[in-house]
Amino acid sequence: MDNIKIPTHGEEAFNDPKWAEAMNIEMEALQKNNTWDIVNLLKGTKPVGYRWMFSVKYNANGIMERYKARLVAKGFTRTYGVDYHDIFAHVAQMDTVRVLLSLAVNLDWTLRQFDIKNAFLHGELEEEVYMSLPPEYRVTGETGNVCKLKKALYELKQSPRAWFGRFTTAMKKFGYRQANTDHTLFIKHRVGTVTLLIIYVDDMIMTGDDTIEIKELHKRLASEFEMKDLGNLKYFLGVEVTRSKHGLFLSQRKYVMDLLADT
Repeated sequence: MDNIKIPTHGEEAFNDPKWAEAMNIEMEALQKNNTWDIVNLLKGTKPVGYRWMFSVKYNANGIMERYKARLVAKGFTRTYGVDYHDIFAHVAQMDTVRVLLSLAVNLDWTLRQFDIKNAFLHGELEEEVYMSLPPEYRVTGETGNVCKLKKALYELKQSPRAWFGRFTTAMKKFGYRQANTDHTLFIKHRVGTVTLLIIYVDDMIMTGDDTIEIKELHKRLASEFEMKDLGNLKYFLGVEVTRSKHGLFLSQRKYVMDLLADT
């Protein structure tokens, strides 16, 4: 892989055109999503801080795809009962994933993978949360001095709950129910067929024997969220998935290689 220097703070990144472009893309996504209003901070209210996180996105062949910047809130400074309540996050259980893959192989179902872009930004906040405004993006003449968050940001304690609640509402609107044993698994029966979707934060698998419904579900979700079609399932929860006429081959080779690289 390329030897690329990852910035440690926003000012350093903003002075590098490649990373500055990644930051601008992130800010455009936040503004497009109507993530906040710029307001004056109310007396007696303390805003959370923010920080920039930087990474490089590689494809399955190890080739660099893009520079990635993410603006996150320093959510660990929040006070329980004042500005957050429920912080739970539903995550797919590996046993459920194995059962899903086994069904798909034995019944010859398709296995499609999708992800939601900027998933947490779709979560609606119930609490009032204010965040400091990044100085690189302060507008000359703007009277407001902080961001009043309307949508969840990464690292806010409320974000996982807000996002999963938003996603669940959409799936129920589409006629799906949650499995009793794993609430990240959504099920829909239609005229003797079944469609299944399992989600892990922003990564999801669709399978079943109703190809029309799978296409319709993709279309409906894409109308609610900005999605990326990753094609046939190849990688999920750190496991590589290879399908052949003999079944599925599961491997954690990449996970092991990453661990060795960090030691």
